[in-house]
Amino acid sequence: MLPSFSRIGRRRALQGAVALLAVCGLLLWWLLPSRTPSPEGRITFSTGVPTGVYQRYGVLLEAALRQHMPNVGVTLRTSEGSQQNLQRVAQGEADFTVATADAVAKYQRDHGEGARRLRGCARLYDDYVQLVVPTGSTVRTVADLRNKRVAVGQKGSGVRLVSNRLLAAAGLDPERDVQPVSIGIDTMPGRLEKGDIDAFFWSGGLPTSAVRDLSERMSVRLVALGPELVDALQRPGDITRYYRSAVMPADAYAHVSNKAAVPTVAVANLLVTTDRTDPDLTERFTQTVIASRDRIGREVHAAQLVDLRTAIYTDPLPLHDGAARYYRSSKP
Repeated sequence: MLPSFSRIGRRRALQGAVALLAVCGLLLWWLLPSRTPSPEGRITFSTGVPTGVYQRYGVLLEAALRQHMPNVGVTLRTSEGSQQNLQRVAQGEADFTVATADAVAKYQRDHGEGARRLRGCARLYDDYVQLVVPTGSTVRTVADLRNKRVAVGQKGSGVRLVSNRLLAAAGLDPERDVQPVSIGIDTMPGRLEKGDIDAFFWSGGLPTSAVRDLSERMSVRLVALGPELVDALQRPGDITRYYRSAVMPADAYAHVSNKAAVPTVAVANLLVTTDRTDPDLTERFTQTVIASRDRIGREVHAAQLVDLRTAIYTDPLPLHDGAARYYRSSKP
């Protein structure tokens, strides 16, 4: 009898060991992180003018991407702004970019080349329209810009798009009622300092370093863009629905002559790619954008507003499959 019990015991012990190993294997598979290979290759990120928020954001994001996707080389390419950025991505000259929602809607409405291929990865932060004048200027409203020399942004920029619409909403023809000057934020402050222009429009995150630095060199004022102007700007069903009333906090710029919050117009920025971009790459890129918010936000304050809860809302663009996969995996 004893040998029989011994054989049965050994068999049961062996079965138990196999079962334990199987359970341990399942636990390890469940507990250990996925070893999905890091994407490889090269990508181009179209940013903005050299001294603008898009460019600064791109530089800091590139550093985060090097850590999170070490096998992907990133090339930053400056641009005139949102409209040129969209054209580059849609036509395959860049892989990712940032653009305002109104510029996206215009590109779609105008049936720009490759417009149907555009996809959103994240809603980032809002741009605030800033109309800057010398403190002693007689300009108190947009309507007061009549016959003034006004820097309205470069032709490929989101600034040009919104400044023309604001002028029209105030009853001014952007080409005939003002003297438009097609320059960007890299030269606007210097031209205002020299007296070559009377005012300039800028649309960007708060604070914009070029505006902040200018306010430390000369006395400037931000012109209020009140709710009544936004009401005139908006038309149901039009792409201007992407504009909303907002307020620039009193502490946004410590040295401007305004001592209180300034009403203005805001529009959302979107992280944009196309349906050609690999889903794994897009998922990892989107994850890096969200994960690096606090680090980038220490230097680009607008980036602090990137929020996982709202990033998924990329209207008017459909969400890229890779980005959607990231948001599904990030649900609590």
